[in-house]
Amino acid sequence: MDLVEVLPRRLHMLRFPIGQAYLWRDGEGEGEGEALTLIDSGHAGAAGAIEGAVRSLGLDPERLERIVLTHCHRDHVGAAEELAGRWGAEVVAHRLEAPVIRGELPVPEPVLLDWELPLYAHGLTVPEAPPTRVDREVEDGEVLPFGGGAVVVHAPGHTPGSIGIHLPHHGVLFAGDCIAGVGQVMLGVFNVDRAQAQASFRRLAALSPEVACFGHGDPLTDDAAAVLLAATRSEPVLP
Repeated sequence: MDLVEVLPRRLHMLRFPIGQAYLWRDGEGEGEGEALTLIDSGHAGAAGAIEGAVRSLGLDPERLERIVLTHCHRDHVGAAEELAGRWGAEVVAHRLEAPVIRGELPVPEPVLLDWELPLYAHGLTVPEAPPTRVDREVEDGEVLPFGGGAVVVHAPGHTPGSIGIHLPHHGVLFAGDCIAGVGQVMLGVFNVDRAQAQASFRRLAALSPEVACFGHGDPLTDDAAAVLLAATRSEPVLP
């Protein structure tokens, strides 16, 4: 796992062999006293590496207050149950995604384009996520108490309950897998409803963030709003 600084003393990316998560720090450089939030959690078995990364920053894992899951896929949910069990963090997900994350409903099957088939097969090499508790089920527009007020943005299409997290105070957007940044900024892959995913892409881009963080690919830290807008314009509009 690689640890990459996105915003100094505020935001780090945790990059796994497949997928990534983000660590947000609230506080003014207070080290062990800072409140921590994870956006997604990586794959099953990654909890130890995540804890090590937190400690390497001089932070206390016991300050992990919440884990916000952008959607139910195994590379985003896998370590959440173990991390929450270790440190008592609250697990947050959209209402539509919660029963899938808990293991009460199956993971929805995507409608794959031909070129996505080998990528999808590779993604299934990630260990299956165990059933994971969800402590707080959220809806579009709810505000979570971190980052100066973190706004939940329902962004269906990749999965029915996919969400983005927008921090207007800091100009940061966590887009989950609705948007990808691998090679170029583009609509994310493996969608259950491509037209719906495109509409969500446009909605997230319209937030005009200064920094955009994706589930796959490097974060955008320069001209993010313009790059996102241009990427939406290159997507064909489906009925």
